[in-house]
Amino acid sequence: MKAKQENKICRCPWVDLSKPDYIEYHDKEWGVPVYDDRLIFEFISLEGAQAGLSWYTVLKKRENYRIAFENFEPETIAKFNQARIEKLLQNPGIIRNRLKIESTVNNARRFLEVQKSFGSFSRYIWSFVGNQPQINTIRNLSDYPATSPESDALSKDLKKRGFKFMGSTICYAHMQATGMVNDHSIDCFRRKEVMNLVIPEPVGIK
Repeated sequence: MKAKQENKICRCPWVDLSKPDYIEYHDKEWGVPVYDDRLIFEFISLEGAQAGLSWYTVLKKRENYRIAFENFEPETIAKFNQARIEKLLQNPGIIRNRLKIESTVNNARRFLEVQKSFGSFSRYIWSFVGNQPQINTIRNLSDYPATSPESDALSKDLKKRGFKFMGSTICYAHMQATGMVNDHSIDCFRRKEVMNLVIPEPVGIK
């Protein structure tokens, strides 16, 4: 009975209702504004790992990634040497793609550079949406954009700073996941909940 009631709740059309962990991710995380630098880096890393794959493929491996990549602490990952990268390539719990693993280490180093320049990575990345979540009108699955002018600008700037696996599509997915845009469909129960969330004052954003 509870399962039937759960499925009657209206959610975004991309949610696979046969996957409880997918539902939980949508209901608790997706679209919630994120200002914590460590968590931002986690999403950047996971979305880079997703390139060419489904998000669910990565979501299922998220805990394995957290262990393998030291809870996505950029200061720690930035120190990974070639031996550590080779060890990661033997880890069956993550996506064993050399370019993606190397890009995570590279991006950690670039991430620290941005932190140093801007005070926080959060301050830097949220500036691309004017420090406020953008609210979009989504009715159907076909309404979801793959990119936006803001994700184009973010991707271009990240690439200029030396980041890898940060094309505009990946950047837009990051913006959706971390609440820089609210792309919950208009009939999704989370749309208004996310809009009404009281988010602590973001560090470094005034």
